[in-house]
Amino acid sequence: MRRQPWRMTFRYAAEGVMYALRTQINMRIHVVMAFLVIAAGLSLRISRLDWLFVSVAIAMVIVAELINTAVEAAIDLISPDIHPLAKAAKDTAAGAVLLAAVFAVIIGIFVFYRPLLTLISQLF
Repeated sequence: MRRQPWRMTFRYAAEGVMYALRTQINMRIHVVMAFLVIAAGLSLRISRLDWLFVSVAIAMVIVAELINTAVEAAIDLISPDIHPLAKAAKDTAAGAVLLAAVFAVIIGIFVFYRPLLTLISQLF
């Protein structure tokens, strides 16, 4: 296989992200949630270190969803019929997304708990 120019590799990667956004409702949900978390972080003026944690959590979930989408597409191409190994591969990839999302929520609780308490106490 001949090497692609570097700009083409970025184009193919962008096409993959767009494919996931077009075809996967969960990917769209993750992106909307990421924007909401970013808006909350900006509003609450979280620290630079907290931004690092939030950024890693967001990236972790979106990367896991992209990998899950790739696994599902490859399995559907290889084995359109229901097969126990195909199910195991899809379930395992989905489990990775679940774990990433759970850990992102835990990180969100740690990052936003105190700023939200402060905001609530100022309002009441």
